[in-house]
Amino acid sequence: MPPDPRILVIRRRYIGDLVLLGAFLANLRRHRPGARLVVATEPGPAAVVGLNPDVDAVMTLPEGPLCWPPFVRRLRAERFTHVFDIDNTARTALVARLTGASFRAVLFLENVRRHLPGWYTHSALVQSADYEKQSIVDSQLSLLATAEVPVTTREFRLVPWKEDLESADRLLGGGAAQHGVRRLLVHPGTRSRHRLWPVERFAAVCDRLQDDLGAQVFLVAGPGEQDLVSAIRDKAQSHIVALNAPLEIGAFAALASRFDAMLCHDSGPMHVAAAVGTPVVALFGSQNAAVWGPVGPRHVVLRPPLPCTACPTPDVCVPGDSYNNHCVRNIPADRAFDALRQVLSAK
Repeated sequence: MPPDPRILVIRRRYIGDLVLLGAFLANLRRHRPGARLVVATEPGPAAVVGLNPDVDAVMTLPEGPLCWPPFVRRLRAERFTHVFDIDNTARTALVARLTGASFRAVLFLENVRRHLPGWYTHSALVQSADYEKQSIVDSQLSLLATAEVPVTTREFRLVPWKEDLESADRLLGGGAAQHGVRRLLVHPGTRSRHRLWPVERFAAVCDRLQDDLGAQVFLVAGPGEQDLVSAIRDKAQSHIVALNAPLEIGAFAALASRFDAMLCHDSGPMHVAAAVGTPVVALFGSQNAAVWGPVGPRHVVLRPPLPCTACPTPDVCVPGDSYNNHCVRNIPADRAFDALRQVLSAK
């Protein structure tokens, strides 16, 4: 790799996936501080990439035929020397090929279809057995060996914008909790409605945190999730501050950084909070926490006993499909409270 390479990293989606790309980008930056490092992704999660201090620019992948010509012109104008494709779809293979870069590497997963393998110059294969037992961060890092880039860190971070931090402080009435009162952020939403923890348990945990620990509890929701916030407030006996308006990614990152801990599902916001330094207590169902859990030493992942022996909704659940089962409902409220008390006490 030359001293000042021009590198394109392709990762299409989602928010959490783009956050977890951070270690890959950090190692590239350490190895070649003078590199131009660009990430190509879909428009939705692009804003989270802008919070990564190792990234120089973000390119949004074209969404329709009319978007391709200007995208290709910019792609060629960048004069990339290296491309790393994390996704390997037909579209990302085309993007890699169109760069004209002499080095084009792709990450292949065993038992997953390989798209246009001849369009790459290098590849790394992750065996299924390895993929299932290690973080996606480590699977992605294996691609660096194709360019002889050493892996020297698994750490990464997001840095919220100053104006977003100032807005968060105004919203909260100050940059730090007053008189040492601990703040808890609760994000009850998730991409799959089957992964939702019952609102009654969120409410019970919030009540106990305020009654037993004197914590300040704030609720925040993503687009279309305001009903969850309202339902939790209706069930709670104590005062909970509800931040009903959905926040842009940058604003959410700044807000999360001002809290002592966050209670959430396995979700993109979970990874954003972890990446800005906020410990999370994450509620997982049957999804693989080894692969998709938050990265860092201070986080707690709560999972039900698996394999499931007491299915809460046997007429609804689809065994083996983590997007269509209710395993998360087998996590009692006491476990979540105990985990949060532990995390908050360590602050």
